[in-house]
Amino acid sequence: MHIHDLITDSATLANLCARLAQQPFVTVDTEFMRENTFWPELCLIQIADTNEAAAIDPMAPGLDMTPLLDLLVNNEDVLKVFHAGGQDLEIVYNLTGKTPHPLFDTQVAAMALGQGEQIGYSNLVETYLGITVDKGARFTDWSRRPLDKRQIDYAICDVTYLSEIFPKMLEKLRKTGRGDWLDEEMERIGDPENYRSDPDNAWQRIRISSRKPEVLGRLKALARWRELEAQNKNLPRGRIVKDETIADLAGNPPRRQGDLAKVRGLSATWAGNDIGGRLMAAIEGATAMPASEMPARDDRKLPLGKEGALVADLLKLLLKIRARDINVAARLLARTDDLEALAAGQRDGLSILNGWRFEQFGRDALALVEGQLGFTVRNGKLKMTRTEEQQP
Repeated sequence: MHIHDLITDSATLANLCARLAQQPFVTVDTEFMRENTFWPELCLIQIADTNEAAAIDPMAPGLDMTPLLDLLVNNEDVLKVFHAGGQDLEIVYNLTGKTPHPLFDTQVAAMALGQGEQIGYSNLVETYLGITVDKGARFTDWSRRPLDKRQIDYAICDVTYLSEIFPKMLEKLRKTGRGDWLDEEMERIGDPENYRSDPDNAWQRIRISSRKPEVLGRLKALARWRELEAQNKNLPRGRIVKDETIADLAGNPPRRQGDLAKVRGLSATWAGNDIGGRLMAAIEGATAMPASEMPARDDRKLPLGKEGALVADLLKLLLKIRARDINVAARLLARTDDLEALAAGQRDGLSILNGWRFEQFGRDALALVEGQLGFTVRNGKLKMTRTEEQQP
């Protein structure tokens, strides 16, 4: 494989992307910094096919990234392969308003192949290629220039190894017939709504026990205020105000700005400065949340009761058995929320009662809660057994 020098000029990048656009797939990774910012700071993009690989410096003066971004989000003929690509997709979304498509995530594929629920990249490389990845540059400050050869070599390995691993994974998926299992997961991961930062929806990330409309209205206003402050200052949300303080302010709003000095988690200076004034304006401008916006009660979160909790435990045991028998990560088959919902009597809207999940697990899970399936031990191994044929 040909490894290019670090790409810092537009012509070289355009030529590379023109060649990659003719390939069936490319592997992609990014290096970024976000510890001290709201928006992740893109510092490096690595991309490869089976013939060539390159690291691209998005911080290079005058570099036109358009050909690369077009390849990632507008070219439907080239599959984009990531490993645990959520943060990479967020960065691309922030730059383009779109996510890469079509998409393949090797961490999710590994779940379908029984290789763990969140297998790390290093373990994936060792499993498929027998190579130990050098982690020496993992904690590099990627924003500092110049980057040395060791840093660039480390970064490029993330896509060169992946370009070897992906065809091997694809072949395994074809042999096991599990490729179709991943379509739904890839579409879910690639949904642009996952990465859109809408200040009006920021309140939904904050945990709060109250369901009073006036409290939730203040929570929405405060979360929106914090989101805009964080975006404008390009600081992490928690650097403005932590979630628990936002929830406390929503439930126990101060009457005047001077009271902010008494709020745990806020600087006493907010009692008289501009940011404190903007916080108070958000509280004073808040209105009770209308019924149309109130969060629906989630039956899956309602108490199960003692018997329901026991049924949920049996479903979790069934999940472990089924995941072992078909050699797939349990998390890909079902989530705990779905199991508890099924135990509580819910049937609508559960992923385990649709598609391939129903065929592989949901059918047996439903039979268990309806008394048609039990457990037995045979030759020291826990098995499922039918206890009663379903009545017509």
